[in-house]
Amino acid sequence: MCEANIYLAHKNSEGEEPELFLESADQIVPDGEDSWRLTSIFGEQKILRGRVRSMNLVEHRIVFESL
Repeated sequence: MCEANIYLAHKNSEGEEPELFLESADQIVPDGEDSWRLTSIFGEQKILRGRVRSMNLVEHRIVFESL
């Protein structure tokens, strides 16, 4: 399977561990400027406003930074 856990880091939170925002996301679709519609393999949908901070696809981990 090719899903990733989505984490949210708060602005100016260098050194702090980002919090889990959505588990097992399989769709990430732009939904306006700096807005993303996320859908998990379980059918859960969330909207996230932020920018991509980092992606590690081997570890199935995507970190967004909140605006």
